Parts: sequence; C-alpha cells; structure tokens
Amino acid sequence: MRRHAAQSAKPSLTVIIITGLSGSGKSTVLRALEDIGYFCVDNLPLSLLSPFLQKSSLSPQDGRKIAVVMDVRTEGFLKSHVRVFQRLQHRGYQVHILFLEADEATLLRRFSQTRRQHPLADQASISQALRRERESLAGLRQIAHRIIDTSSYNPHQLRKLIIAEYSDLRSAQHMVLHLISFAYKKGLPAEADLAIDVRFLPNPFFVEELRPLTGNEPRVREFVCKQQETQDFLSHFYAFLDFLLPLYQKEGKTHLTVAIGCTGGQHRSVVLANLLGEHLSRQNYPFTLTHRDLANPQENEA
Repeated sequence: MRRHAAQSAKPSLTVIIITGLSGSGKSTVLRALEDIGYFCVDNLPLSLLSPFLQKSSLSPQDGRKIAVVMDVRTEGFLKSHVRVFQRLQHRGYQVHILFLEADEATLLRRFSQTRRQHPLADQASISQALRRERESLAGLRQIAHRIIDTSSYNPHQLRKLIIAEYSDLRSAQHMVLHLISFAYKKGLPAEADLAIDVRFLPNPFFVEELRPLTGNEPRVREFVCKQQETQDFLSHFYAFLDFLLPLYQKEGKTHLTVAIGCTGGQHRSVVLANLLGEHLSRQNYPFTLTHRDLANPQENEA
C-alpha cells in the first residue's frame, strides 16, 4: 500500500534539470526559478537525485516543482545521466532538461569578468576546457527539451525569459513558442527549430526616411505590410503554422523556437516577428518575443 501511494504521487512532480556549459547562466536560471516557487538545489550528486525526488513526492509541503543544477561538476553525471533520467521518467516523474550554452567568445569574456576558474581547466586553458566540456555534453544537448543560447542575454534578460517560460509550466495548455528576429549577417540562432528567411521582401533600408527606424516603428510596419509579397507570405505562413503547431503539441513538444531573419535584423524580420506574435495571441498560444540583433540599422544593413 505504501509503495502504491508513492507511485501515485510521482507523476505530478515536475523536475527541471538545469545543465549546460559553465558560464552560460545556470546560477541565474536557478535563482529565477527559486523566485517563482521552485525548490532549487545546486550540484546535487547524481546518486542522491532519485532518493531526493522520492522524498519530495511524498511531502506535499515541499511543493511539486523541483529544479536541480547538474553539470560537469556533478560526480558521475557525464557517465550515468542518461540511465538515471530514463529511470526517473519510467517511474512517472516529469523530467524537463533545460540546456544552456553560449558562444566561446561570450563564455571567455564572462570568465574574464568574474575571474572564476573553469571546473575542467586545472591543467588546460579556459578555451581548451570549454571545448572539452562542449564535446562531453553533446549527447545531453541532443536529448534536452529546451536549449537556450544565452550569448545575447544579460542576467536581467535571462531571468525575465525564464520567469516568462516557467512560471506555469505544469498547467500550460499549449506549448510555449519563442519568436526571435535576427540578422543573417550575425548568424542563425543556435536554438532555432524553424528558421524563416524574409530577405525576399522589399527592404525599408533602401527608403531613406525609413533607414534609421526599426520594425517597431509604425511607418516601417506600414511599408512592409503594404507589400503584396508580405500579404501573400503571411497567408501561407499562418496557414502553415496553424497546421503544424497542433501536431507538434500532440506529439508532446513543450517548446518551439521560430526564428525570422533578414539581412540586418532591423526592419523586415522585426515586423514579421511582431505580426507572428499577434497571430499567436489570437490563437491563445503563450510565447516570448526577442529581437536579437535590434540595434543601429545603419551598422547592420547593407
């Protein structure tokens, strides 16, 4: 009887495993989750994860939301994490793997600013340690439910993103979508599930009075929206997503990142990302919206 009661309590327990590269913001994410009611543990030994969750399942006052940071510092993590996570899921725990990463230049700058030592850099440079860590975590990245590239986020922005995404993870009726406008000149967002190239649309950059503005300005939006190419594209694009999103949700996907890119990430991609957000709002899909490369358009367009 006691065993049956324990098993019936487990399926309602959500467990977020925060992992990824050193310096990518795991501590910031953990603090953000703690602020919205998660019981948070940093660097819990892998061998203690299962007993810890079992005790938490039987103790309602501890809550039903757990967040644990586990990475290369965690004893036995790299060797045994797949087996342990599969066993937990088989027992009914809702395991959600959140993987954080950033580009090497950003990570090196962060280590330089904080003067922290990389956990794998005892006899190697930080660059070598980062590459070794990235390689060792490649398999875990492949099975992650959510990947966030934090290169373009400061701690405040990352905290805001996490709170927006995870405040109501358990009761969400729809998967959460993440919309990113970006500049192809600065590279494709690493976390993109779908990437849409809108460089075929007429470019406001070549309209002198619109050049210094951004896609958030009404005049730029009007210019982009009045183009017949835009109207035709949106008709097809909305129909495509309206068909696709319910299928992803049915399959069990909880997060989907849609990246919309133009040359400089200032005009067309910003307008289209905003329009897509409005469409998703009408469909009652929760989403986040980031204009990754919004800056000075004269520096980014050509």
